[in-house]
Amino acid sequence: MSALYGLGSVIYGKVCVTVPIPTTSNDLSDHIIIVTGSNSGLGFEATRHLSRLGVGKIIMAVRTLSKGEAAKKQILQSTGKPESSIEVWHIDMDSQDSVKAFASQAALLPRIDGVLANAGIMTGQFTLSDGNERTLNVNVINTFLLFFLLLPSMRSSEQRTGNPCRFAIPNSALHYMAPLAELNEKDTSILDRLNDPKRADMAGRYPLSKLLVLYVVREIAERTKSSNKGEFIINTPNPSWCRSDLGKEMESAGYKMAEKILARTTEEGSRTLVHGVLADETSHGHYLNNCHVQAPAKHVTNRWGQGVQKKFFDELIIKLDSISPGISSNL
Repeated sequence: MSALYGLGSVIYGKVCVTVPIPTTSNDLSDHIIIVTGSNSGLGFEATRHLSRLGVGKIIMAVRTLSKGEAAKKQILQSTGKPESSIEVWHIDMDSQDSVKAFASQAALLPRIDGVLANAGIMTGQFTLSDGNERTLNVNVINTFLLFFLLLPSMRSSEQRTGNPCRFAIPNSALHYMAPLAELNEKDTSILDRLNDPKRADMAGRYPLSKLLVLYVVREIAERTKSSNKGEFIINTPNPSWCRSDLGKEMESAGYKMAEKILARTTEEGSRTLVHGVLADETSHGHYLNNCHVQAPAKHVTNRWGQGVQKKFFDELIIKLDSISPGISSNL
């Protein structure tokens, strides 16, 4: 039923919903927003929208600087904004050292008003990276490594400016159909299970990674309700199925046909991501669909899901502390 609901969500979004073009009444001329994976696809189009809306400084965080510079030039030509309004920085979300180096550089910024953690991968091949399965490493572990490393700067920025930093991580309706068997072994570490090449379900790894993102976003929001360290907003918007290079490894004739019928353009999908990175406090800890808060799958909200959420979060914190000792104290 969850899988059918997820499919229905995609069809409804494509047929019945026109995602609004991003607008804002706020002056963004002094804002600084980071967008990872911004030289192509959803990240590129989101950066173009943010530039058009007048964000004072956009940090395009990319793996290949030459591609980032070419994308920057194209965006500025289309928006007419000054050269100084976009900077291109290096980050490789598949490398923990690269994420740490980027966070150290970002900590020197005078403020951080938003982070669109857009970079992600979809692959059916099991490969270890930094000791973790690569999809898990990029989409979950290193994405939250970036979040926790930036969190002190995000909080101090809010205390200085009064503007809570938004940290938005793209999600997917595929979380409704994520395989749950890998999460259902009570006496086994979830991370160890997912990093076992003999038992990994790679056909469902991307949907599962988005389910894990949901668990962590919700747990972070829950655990920081009463913090006095400075406010921030974290959410996970769903751009829906978009015509991009994300699923190129999984393509087939049937996939391409369905993509033509059901998928949004990357520009349309990017509107939802811009909404997430500019959203107000009502979005905190939530799954967003078609620019609105929406309840996620039952295996997120029911008792079983809540148990898995807390177990996985505790494991993730231990993992992140092993990568960057003391990082959990930032929460």
